Parts: sequence; C-alpha cells; structure tokens
Amino acid sequence: MEILVNVVGGFVVEVGKFVRKCIYPKIENIVRFSSKIENIRQEMEKITKLRDDIKGKVEKDEGEGYKPKPDVINLRSEVWTQAQNSIQVKLCSLKNDGESFGSNLMEENYRMEKVEHLPGPSIKDQPAARRNLHKILQHLENDEVGIIGVWGAGGIGKTTLVKNLNNELKQIDVSIRSKLSFGVVIWVTVPKPPIDIRKVQAQIADRLNVKVDTEGSEESNASKIYERLKQEKSFLVILDDVWEAIDLDKVGVPQPKDHAGSKVIITSRFLDVCNQMKIDTEMKVYTLKENESWALFIKNVGDIANRKDIQPLAMEIARECGGLPLAITVIGASLRGKNMAEQWDDIELSSEHENKKRGDIRSCFLYCSLYPASIPTNDLIHCWWAEGFLGEHDTYEKAYNRGITIIEELKNVCLLEETHLKDYVKMHDVVRDVAKWIYNTFGDEHSSVIQAGIELIKISNVEVVSASIKRLSFITQGIQYLPDNFTECPKTTSLLLQRNESLVKIPDKFFCHFQF
Repeated sequence: MEILVNVVGGFVVEVGKFVRKCIYPKIENIVRFSSKIENIRQEMEKITKLRDDIKGKVEKDEGEGYKPKPDVINLRSEVWTQAQNSIQVKLCSLKNDGESFGSNLMEENYRMEKVEHLPGPSIKDQPAARRNLHKILQHLENDEVGIIGVWGAGGIGKTTLVKNLNNELKQIDVSIRSKLSFGVVIWVTVPKPPIDIRKVQAQIADRLNVKVDTEGSEESNASKIYERLKQEKSFLVILDDVWEAIDLDKVGVPQPKDHAGSKVIITSRFLDVCNQMKIDTEMKVYTLKENESWALFIKNVGDIANRKDIQPLAMEIARECGGLPLAITVIGASLRGKNMAEQWDDIELSSEHENKKRGDIRSCFLYCSLYPASIPTNDLIHCWWAEGFLGEHDTYEKAYNRGITIIEELKNVCLLEETHLKDYVKMHDVVRDVAKWIYNTFGDEHSSVIQAGIELIKISNVEVVSASIKRLSFITQGIQYLPDNFTECPKTTSLLLQRNESLVKIPDKFFCHFQF
C-alpha cells in the first residue's frame, strides 16, 4: 500500500511541477481561466484526497502491527513502472492542453493589434501627398529624429496624410524596413483648447487596454500609461490636430530620446506649436497643384464634371477651392449626382449674387460655422432672418418655413447633420473648416471673428481683427465680463454670446461700438 501511496503522491507532485514550470509561463497576463482549468483543479483535489485516504489506512494498519504482504513487495517494480507510464500519459495530455491555453482557454491582458486601420480617403492617386508620406517614413527610420511636426493650413490634408501613414505601417514589409516595426501605433485626436489632458490620456489608455480614471488625477493616469509604454520595444504616438503645446511627460508618453526606436508625430496648423513641443524635424504640407486639384475633384464628383456643358463651371469651382483637399472633397461631394448645368451654375462660388435664393443658401451655410458644435435650429433661423438671408416675407412663420427648407437642403448635401437632440443640427469639423476657409477667401463680404468654443474669460482687442468685421462669435466660452472700451465695429451685423453662463451683465457702453 505504501508503494501506491508514493506513486499517487508522486503523481500529484509531478503535476504540480508541470503546472509551475510548463504551463504557468504560457499563461502570463491571463485575466480569467476557462472551465477546463477548473476541471483540472478538481481532478487534482480528488487525487490528493485519495492519497491522503490511502496513507491514513496504511498508517493505521502499521500501528496495529500489520506489514505489507511479500507479494506486494515483489510487485513493487512492476507497479512503479505502470505508475510511471500512467503519469507520462497524463502529463502529455496536460502538456497538449497547456500549449493550447493561449488560444482556447484564456484572454490576454494586452491583446491588441500593433497597428489599427483608420478609415478615411486614400492618397494613392495624389503624387504630392504620396511624396510627403514617404518623407515621413524616412524621418521615422532616422535615429536622430524622435518628434516630427507636420504643419500647414486648415483643410490642407494633414490628417488624411497621417491616417494614410498609419495604414501604410500596417502593410509595410518590416523584414525589409525593420525600423518601421513599432510595438504599437497609437492615434490620438487632440481636443480643442482648453485641452483636458485626461481626455488625451483616455484615448491612449483605451488603445493600450490600460484602465485609467477619467475623473482621477493626471499624474496617476500618466504613471500607468508610462509604465505600459515602457514595456513595448518601441511605440509611435500620433497626436492629430494640436492647437496648443502638450507636455508629453504630463500625458505619460516617454520621451522618444529615452526610448530607442520610439517616435511621436504632431499635426498642427501652427509651426510655433510644433516648435514648443521640441520637434526634431518639421514638414510643411502645401496646397495641391492645379492638375492634382482637378483629379481629386473628379474623383469626388464623378465623370459628369467632364461633360462639355459642365466642365467650364466645374473647373472654375475646382480652381476656387485654392488647392485645399478638404475644400475640394467637401464641395465636390456636394455636387455629386447633379446632372444639369443649371445646378452647377447655382452652386458656383464665384457667381454673382443677383439670384437671391442662391445667395441665401450660401450665406446660411457660412453662418453655421459661427457655432462651435450643436446648433439650435430655432436660434439659427432667427439669426438668418435678422441677417436678411431668408428674403422678404409677410410673417415670421413664412420666414421660418423658408429656413427649415434651407436646413433640409444643406442636410441633403451633407453640409449639415442630424444630432441626437430634437430641433438641433450640427456641422462636421471638416465642413466647418471649409466654411471658415470661404470666409477668409472672400474677404470683407463674409469676414468674421470666430472664437466659439475656446475659453477666453474676457474679450480684448486682440480677438478683433479689424473694424470691417461683419460677424463676431464668442459662443460657449465662459466669458465673465465685457469691456467698456471695444474696437469700433460699424459693419457688424451679428454678435453671438450664447451659452456664456458666467456673463451676468453687459456694460451699457459696450453696444456703443456697434451700429446694429
């Protein structure tokens, strides 16, 4: 009996050694076990109980003076051999199960793709953009470059460029270009100022499967992100649309110079912001050449733009987009499916304003860019009416109906979108940038100061460009007070101050500077 006890006991010990030495290294970063692991544990408990029961009986019999029979002793060698064979079979079975643990029985803590595909327009047919992409790839392979600044005007194509770069890294042959093999590539869309670092941290943590408290301290979150990124052989962090400098240390991103092979890419409209973030190299993105603009326009509009009666109008519209890919894409998409020359003439940006309806729609569209996010339709229509965009109507009800019609027309060409709120619409950031570009391009006729959604606390002369300003938007800024002395704005027709809850009083002299 003692032999059997030793054999069973030895089996338990061997199983324990196997689990410790062979299986445990394979189950690092496990967050839960499957039912098979639980079954193995239960079987081991049964074997241990059997061993203890047999051992107890043997000790009791020996205490009463009994000894094992001679034939049991003679079978010692045979039983041991059989026991060893049995153990070997069980261990092999466990080994096979153990090797499949990673794929069948558990979830990994850091299970993620090195590079995630990002949706967006391709630049494969844009030679200039492809050249820029290859320049950035070369910078990524340069050991002397850690932080890269990509900058240029709004709508120039910076975001599209780096999205294509991200997707290129997913397909590139790293056996040939090993320096482009990053442990993880992280995309972050940086929020507009004032920047909440925790929102940046939340995007990085989500990509890394790291749990952070969005309401907790920045320091605690930064520490978690830092420790996680240090585990990677290398990383690439892309910070898109940076409006003001960000301290990487506060975010938790290790400095590339201290983490071999790691890189950071920044896209911004401002070279100063890039320099403040201590970039090692910068690359300016320029507008498209005329032939590239036309090719992109055709891609978005379709072959209808080459029709004899439409092509002159189409080429004029494409030229007036100023080589900005964003403007070309948005305006081109809004024209897709329009098969009549009259429809193109109605949209043409450079056309005269004799046609009142055409001017109304365009002005209404541009006015929407004065709002930072969701736009209340009632408020919007009221402002359109006050500006004279809705034409002459006997009653406000008729003007309101005209406003609703225009909103629906803008929604039909994707220049406005629905929101989850009733009686609200919104303008996509990309479309808003196009509208602002049109404002700047057409000068005094549509000139505006748009500071909506950016906290200023107070308005100073710095924010006002000139006395020729027609519209001022300071919506949702947290403005607390307005100054008595303000730049004379005799041409201003709109001053938007909505959603400034801290603004409780407007000085009497403030409106003396306007001629409403």
